[in-house]
Amino acid sequence: MNKRVVITGMGVVAPNAVGLSNFEEALRMGKSGIRFQEELQRLKFSCQIAGKPEVSEKKIAEYFTALQLRGLNSSGLIYGVMAGTDAWKDAGLKIEESETPQWDSGIIFGTGILGVDKFREAIHLIEQGKTRRLGSTSVMQTMASGISAYLGGILGCGNQVTTNSSACTTGTEALLMGADRIVAGKAKRMLIGSCSDHGPYIWGGFDAMRILPAKYNKNPTIASRPMSATACGFVPASGAGALVLEEYEAAKERGAKIYAEVLGGAVNSGGQRGGGSMTAANSEAVIRCIKEAIECSGISKEEIEVINGHLTATTKDALEIENWKIALKRKDFPYINSLKGMTGHCLAASGSIECVASVLQLDKNFIFGNVNSEDLNPQISNLISEDKVPRKTIEKSVKIIAKSSFGFGDVNAVVIFKKL
Repeated sequence: MNKRVVITGMGVVAPNAVGLSNFEEALRMGKSGIRFQEELQRLKFSCQIAGKPEVSEKKIAEYFTALQLRGLNSSGLIYGVMAGTDAWKDAGLKIEESETPQWDSGIIFGTGILGVDKFREAIHLIEQGKTRRLGSTSVMQTMASGISAYLGGILGCGNQVTTNSSACTTGTEALLMGADRIVAGKAKRMLIGSCSDHGPYIWGGFDAMRILPAKYNKNPTIASRPMSATACGFVPASGAGALVLEEYEAAKERGAKIYAEVLGGAVNSGGQRGGGSMTAANSEAVIRCIKEAIECSGISKEEIEVINGHLTATTKDALEIENWKIALKRKDFPYINSLKGMTGHCLAASGSIECVASVLQLDKNFIFGNVNSEDLNPQISNLISEDKVPRKTIEKSVKIIAKSSFGFGDVNAVVIFKKL
């Protein structure tokens, strides 16, 4: 018998806020976390702005011991540990020192590239013949599964502990993978999430592709413009999001707060065919993914009230909405919003951070506004009514929200959340 999956804990380290309550406030206010980066100017990047979480050394010391901090140089791992630990505690779960693992608890925590700065440090030391100075944590910081392994050790999880990687789809895919495990009765709870490093070695390739906005270096907060007629590329960013998924009966039995239910979802790929490519989505695949997610969730397409889109502030935003319109075939299009006007594009971390934002809207009865979308792209206004693209926060009780993520390599994921 299939199990129901609910969300009982969340954590977030985003460019515009760190911590759940701060993040909710930032969403409601339309607060931007995009700032000028002196390092990118020094390195002669065309785009010299980015979204980077503001985390002090004092704050980091709340999550790591002095010994753990020695030689720690992986921003993505730091963000992931913070978000994951916060989500676990938010779920009311204890972090205990015990010889016995928690056999019913697992982790799927994704990333794109982990520990790039540590890699750079290691390369220099090795080339200088100073390999022994690498330290004992260099492997853990630079292997993709370092984040799930690190969290697994902190929390003592004895179920599946692994890492996934599917570009911008990573976080949403991790959520669906974790939910599948619970539905199948193979785990009672799964900590899922994703993280992304910050810095020039992550963002340089995108700058070289000329897909980042270079004309807003002096006005960073208005640079990321989802669905806007003046959108000219996504702003690179970093961070982490995490959610605790739990089998409904287990959560109910221990009296846990339930944020929302994961009704279902779907993942697929366009195979880089039919208009799809390494950087563009195959529309047929996107439409199929949306339809499958709705069918899997056991709802009608009319029940979706809000879509939290991928919507990266590129020329493809209109196509994304067109794909949703074709898939839904509704007269009244749902409200649609994008977080990226506030945070930029957090790459591998984007799906999980945006899942947290989606669930917060359900739990706290609001729909956050689209920042920098005042001049709506005419292609979009020809598809849907402008009032479905709110510019300011709307105080409104919402029952069902759809979250979509579309990633580099023509990969797609859609998940449906329901308020209980």
